[in-house]
Amino acid sequence: MTATVDFSAGGYRFLPGVFQYSGGVAALSGHAIERVRFRTLLPLKQGFERIERLIAAAGRPLTAFCACELRSPAPFTEQGFRAFNEGYVVTLQKWGLFDGKVNPVARSNVCPDIDPPPEPCFHAFSFTVADADAAPSFVIAGSAETREGPGSYSERTIRRGESSPEAMREKASYVLGEMERRLAVLGLGWAHTTATQVYTVRDLYPFLADEIVRRGAARAGLTWHYARPPVRELEFEVDCRAVGRERVV
Repeated sequence: MTATVDFSAGGYRFLPGVFQYSGGVAALSGHAIERVRFRTLLPLKQGFERIERLIAAAGRPLTAFCACELRSPAPFTEQGFRAFNEGYVVTLQKWGLFDGKVNPVARSNVCPDIDPPPEPCFHAFSFTVADADAAPSFVIAGSAETREGPGSYSERTIRRGESSPEAMREKASYVLGEMERRLAVLGLGWAHTTATQVYTVRDLYPFLADEIVRRGAARAGLTWHYARPPVRELEFEVDCRAVGRERVV
């Protein structure tokens, strides 16, 4: 990802990524991103229907849908994850967001270790609204310890199958670096971020005390989630955002 692409139909620009999601989104001038969290998790079909109604009620086109946060029952196999993603993008294509190759919508998808849902569900979503005086707003998609590029997840995973303190430090350092890279492409940094979410089931509090705090992520509204990334054998995921208005429905 070396440059952003304007998606004027949605009022935002995005970092091109893979077919299932983009690397992140930022509101275009004259727009702001709003985040909506559901009080209870909604299965995908029901969630898309609720999102459609909420965006319509705000007087916005469905192309304003710019990011979402999913919760899944357990990590997928690589084949299972691809099958899930192929079903997920069907609605995005109907809404005029996905053209079969490029997907502007950012996404996080993690698997809670405690009280997981029985099926993939929506936890939250974000969309753009018109706002001439808005401060910059953005959502960076979740990233785990897999390098970008061709090949399987297992081939691209940092310290695959390892969970020692040294391995976890290397994994987490890579993921934080990826967050910083994506922020930099958008012309932003940790100082612009209002919320940073860390997902892992490993005890990384000693790591939090030095690396995350040193980088500045902890000062950007850090929250810790006892959850796994969506693909088997991945251990650590992070996403972040700057959103001026957030509400619960």
